[in-house]
Amino acid sequence: MKNAYWKLETGMHCDAPPKLFSYARKNRLFPTETEAMLWDALKRHSLLPYKFRRQHPVGRYIVDFYCHSKRLAIEIDGGYHQTGEQRQYDEYRTAELNRLGIREIRFANDDVRSDFWGVLEGIWSALEQ
Repeated sequence: MKNAYWKLETGMHCDAPPKLFSYARKNRLFPTETEAMLWDALKRHSLLPYKFRRQHPVGRYIVDFYCHSKRLAIEIDGGYHQTGEQRQYDEYRTAELNRLGIREIRFANDDVRSDFWGVLEGIWSALEQ
């Protein structure tokens, strides 16, 4: 039997295991400052007609924000994402999401704080591709 994570899934969760859903619920209770900032804009439908979900299980991962209609994941990265080991993991994770047919874009916490409108423009640009 083939591993479900490696085939292109059309479902919204790409066979995410049940335990990820409880982790995602916990993550939604305690967002980071920058996740809360971005979610506030996304939930007000600032990027209509696109709908986003936050802390969304997909495959073996939980993505910070997800637009299913465009199969676009958005990640907000803290400083620890700059370490070599974390970068390597992030690249692997992005490659797995790509195999599931999901594009991923990343923004640093500092970008969200200092250039919020630029981040929204970057998201809009990715949605319109």
